[in-house]
Amino acid sequence: MSLGPYASFVVTSYTLVAATVLLLVTWIALDYRRQKARLRDLEASGVTRRSGRQATDL
Repeated sequence: MSLGPYASFVVTSYTLVAATVLLLVTWIALDYRRQKARLRDLEASGVTRRSGRQATDL
């Protein structure tokens, strides 16, 4: 399969985009885990969520 004279540019571009998307997905997954752990720690120390209150608590 011949991609023409711009093959190296196209392949490099697609590779960089794929690597960037993979990096972003990994970063989001790791940040999600960190945020869940932080929230778990806060709740274990007694801090509650405002969204967890009932309407009568206001």
